[in-house]
Parts: sequence; C-alpha cells; structure tokens
Amino acid sequence: MMNMTPVVKQLLIINIIFFIGSQLVPVSYQYLMLYYPESDNFGIWQIITHMFMHAQLPNFMHILFNMFALVSFGSALEHFWGGKKFLFFYISCGLGAALLHTGVNYLQIHSLLDSVSNLNLSKSDLHVILNADYQSLFDSNGKMVQGEVLNILSEAHCNQEQFNILRETSFIVQSPVLGASGAIYGLLTAFAFMFPNAQLALLFIPVPIKAKYFVPGILAIDLFLGFKGSSLFGSGGTGIAHFAHVGGAIAGFLMMLYWKKNQFNNNRWN
Repeated sequence: MMNMTPVVKQLLIINIIFFIGSQLVPVSYQYLMLYYPESDNFGIWQIITHMFMHAQLPNFMHILFNMFALVSFGSALEHFWGGKKFLFFYISCGLGAALLHTGVNYLQIHSLLDSVSNLNLSKSDLHVILNADYQSLFDSNGKMVQGEVLNILSEAHCNQEQFNILRETSFIVQSPVLGASGAIYGLLTAFAFMFPNAQLALLFIPVPIKAKYFVPGILAIDLFLGFKGSSLFGSGGTGIAHFAHVGGAIAGFLMMLYWKKNQFNNNRWN
C-alpha cells in the first residue's frame, strides 16, 4: 500500500476526532448531521460538517469502511495531484453528494405534499406539521392529544390517509444524513478514471478485479442495497442515502472529465 499522504492523514485525524467527540457528546449529532433545509434542525454549516460525522457506536463499520477507502484510494490520488487539488476534489464530491441527496428529498417531499394540496394548508401550518414530534402527539391509547397540530388538522378536515402522507413527509424532512461516503464515492470514481486497469484486492472481494469494473459494480450494489434500506459503506440516517453516494460519484466524474480535457495529469496545485 502507498504511504499515507499529508492531506489524507489530516482528513483521517479530523474524522476520528469528530467520531470520538460525537460519542462523548451525542447531542452533537443534532447540530452536525445534514438536515433538510425546512427542518428546524437545519444549519448551513451542516453541508460541510455532515461529511465528517459517522454512525454512532456500536455501528463501527460505517467509519471503518469510509476511512479504509480514504487511505487506500485518497493517498494514490493526492500523490499525483498534490494536497490542495485533492482536498478541493474531496470536499467538492461531498458537496455534490449533499446537493443530490437534498434534491431527491425535495422532489419526494413536494410530490407527497401535492397529493394533499386539497387540504389548503398554509406555509406556517405545514412547517408546524412537518417539524412536529410525532412520538409526543399521541397518548397511551393512541389518540392524538390536544395541541396545535390537532387544531390544524381538524380545521383542514384531514382524514387518516392524508395524515399518513403528512407523517411520511415529516419523516423525510426530519431525517438527517451523515458520513464521508459521498466524498469517498468521488474518490473511487477518480481512481477508476485514472487507473482503470489497477487490480483491486479488497477484504470483501476474494478475487482481484480491475478498478474500471469494481467502481461501477460497487455503485450498482450500493444502489440496490440502498433501496433495501442498507448500504455497503453505511446508509446514514435516512434509508435513501444512496443518492448521496451517487451525487458524490457524479461530482467526481464531472470534475475528472473537465480535468482530463485540461490535462489534469500535468498540473499540480502545490
């Protein structure tokens, strides 16, 4: 294995610090994971911080796989590009992952809300409903308690089917995503782009396989598992984080196309 390069080492240390810190201060997950912009928990800084957060213990595989891939593939890329260019690429892929993930959520949310548009809920009413704590909305008998949400739904003459749709929409709004997986998929894409015939022999693949086959294959597998609610590199907090992985891969692919056109192999940034 190639020696660990400086920026990869720094990213590894930052991820480990975030991981240990978030175990010691669990409330940090609420502030540092990426929430949908209409969530009360959303903060603009989360578009960066979410890519340094990983699943809580005992789920150790999420950070383990991501950091293994960061060191394995990132060091090779940084060696050829230089630290500044590598860091730009890594962060850009993480941002691409956040953008596609949020975009898919937007389409899902507004598709669901369009199906209950006949309720004529105001923007402020929708905000209350989508950010409500549904666990506290019902008593021990399963009956909704008196409060703002019940008043809004009663005035809108909301039926059970419509309520189920609003609750599903609320789940999407309140579900965060976290992890370096989007940026990692960008690295995988770049590695396959630069070294298509490199033989990869990883722990979970007994037979060496060329990068140009491995990367599309691993992305396809992750998409399949993502639809099942799980993921090879960790699904994050939503069950649809595979779109974040795809976003990171697309961002990486587009940057590689642009850099190839501009002879990226002959230009280091430091």
